[in-house]
Amino acid sequence: MPLGLILGIGRVFRRKRTSSLDILSPKRAPRGYYKGKNCKPTGFHTRKGGYVLMHEKLPNYVVPDLTDFKLKPYVSQCPREVQTSETAK
Repeated sequence: MPLGLILGIGRVFRRKRTSSLDILSPKRAPRGYYKGKNCKPTGFHTRKGGYVLMHEKLPNYVVPDLTDFKLKPYVSQCPREVQTSETAK
């Protein structure tokens, strides 16, 4: 009984840490592994080292016409002081 307890404690200490398992870089991975930047490819590589862009894979952003829109596109970092009823007293 005590021997089994000692062996069980030894197994706990031999286990790898979970924090080291989630770090995977191309230096620690098998040969040929490419991690990338979590982006989808926009084309493909040719046999002679070229790259062909596919227009179907390029992102297409649809932006509405904002010519008569009342709001500004950004918030100013230097706001003007506005008189309110609490500060006027």
